[in-house]
Amino acid sequence: MLETLSFSQLILAAVVIVVAYFVRGIAGFGSGLIAIPLLAFMLPLSVAVPMIVLLDYLASASHGAKHRDLIKWRELLPLLPFSFIGVVLALYIFKSIDAVLLSKGLGVFIILFALYTLANLAPHYIGSRLWAIPAGSLGGLIGTLFGTGGPFYAIYLKLRGLEKSDFRATFAMIFLLDGAGRLTGYLISGFFHLDALFLVAASLPMMIIGMYLGGHVHANISQRTFQRAISLLLIGSGTALLLK
Repeated sequence: MLETLSFSQLILAAVVIVVAYFVRGIAGFGSGLIAIPLLAFMLPLSVAVPMIVLLDYLASASHGAKHRDLIKWRELLPLLPFSFIGVVLALYIFKSIDAVLLSKGLGVFIILFALYTLANLAPHYIGSRLWAIPAGSLGGLIGTLFGTGGPFYAIYLKLRGLEKSDFRATFAMIFLLDGAGRLTGYLISGFFHLDALFLVAASLPMMIIGMYLGGHVHANISQRTFQRAISLLLIGSGTALLLK
């Protein structure tokens, strides 16, 4: 697989990884939303998605461990059983659905999420923990298929009214637990072959650079301005996937 990538594609992939984790360094999530649709032009989704999920898992491990005292377990635990149901269903779909159809589905999802962000439809009330059922199921399903389940978990935590620091710590732990299920499924299903692991290892420096830069500019940019810019980028990448 690696020998099929040109030098320019390798450089572009490195830039995509840096930008994706720059976004994660600022917002706390979103690396998959940026990286997966762009990497899908160079790599099969069955390679790109497990690769980004593993990188996300490594990125979340340090943050979740460092801020474990802020994790709101009462908000996190209701998500897990439904998340794992979504993971199992997604692994079946991965084996059964045509890769082109999956790419089109990813394009639609990316555009819808970008439009949701642009419309600023964030909830302004405290929602029931019953929202864990659709949030966990869709987070596990979409996260396993496309590596982009974070928006569903983010919406749920916002509905539960978590403050910023608690939100980030709890979100990181969700990724650790949910990611462990996804990574186990990918491993059992044979998605982590030697080329995929080499890509992950080669991407680690790019991930670290992006996270470092994103963390440093976090305090110097308006969150709303940042979200609008990312939404426009997502609409462009989602549209490109639909036209691919």
